[in-house]
Amino acid sequence: MKAVPRIINAMSVDVEDYFQVSAFDRAVPRSSWGERESRVVANTERLLELFDEAGVRSTFFVLGWVAERHPDLVRRIVAAGHELACHGYGHQLVYDLTVEQFREDIRRARAVLEAASGIAVVGYRAPSFSVVKRSLWALDVLIEEGFTYDASIFPVHHDRYGIPDAPRHAHLRQGRVGTILEAPGSTVRWAGVNIPVGGGGYFRLLPYSVTRWAISRLNEVEQRPVIFYVHPWEVDPEQPRIAAGPLSRLRHYRNLRQTAPRLRLLMQEFAFSTVADVLGLPPAEDVETSLWPAWA
Repeated sequence: MKAVPRIINAMSVDVEDYFQVSAFDRAVPRSSWGERESRVVANTERLLELFDEAGVRSTFFVLGWVAERHPDLVRRIVAAGHELACHGYGHQLVYDLTVEQFREDIRRARAVLEAASGIAVVGYRAPSFSVVKRSLWALDVLIEEGFTYDASIFPVHHDRYGIPDAPRHAHLRQGRVGTILEAPGSTVRWAGVNIPVGGGGYFRLLPYSVTRWAISRLNEVEQRPVIFYVHPWEVDPEQPRIAAGPLSRLRHYRNLRQTAPRLRLLMQEFAFSTVADVLGLPPAEDVETSLWPAWA
């Protein structure tokens, strides 16, 4: 009996500080960011240690604001063999920006990342997956700016993001000015509904057995890779608490102590690499936007 090749999933990190999450926008003015205790370097280094222990390469979608203040962190990410990608500059929701504001945001972020790393940045993920139906124009801007892939669309219902009827797996998405590879947040189909299982709060709030079952189903039944994501602040149970609504506090603080041990177990049970690897893209320094994987 022929062995079935093990599916390689995508591990990714949205590099932002604990006070920069969208749920805290009203409680934490951007003007106060520079005055707050920053914990993003230590938390990201903790993730780098976990990945090193597991022999896993990840994609780090780094916020330009963070990279500008911590260029050495960007260089450590790249030196450790991980993929560097863009999370925008100021962690503003895409659908709250104009076309030109969005263009300036990604240009500024990409310039900072490439200056710090010396390598091309071709992947993008929007803050809080905020490419939704009313902001699909952002894909055209990404194409015009030379990005190869986007990882911003989550095919689910959510109060802040989601396109429920979007394709569930990686695909070429046609825009007005061209095409771009889309790597959506992972879901399983259950009772006619897409259930999010790709990491973040879903990884912390739900029992670990749910994540194990979902990834196994996607890998073994659907023969598809999972796009998994985590944030540096999710491995930091000692982070300062911010006054916010009960739902935001639940989503942000619940089970923070469980993230690191669960992540370690996850990487023992499943295979992971970068988003670019899973999409079949060439190394960053050799990337050309005209190159697509064989299945495209």
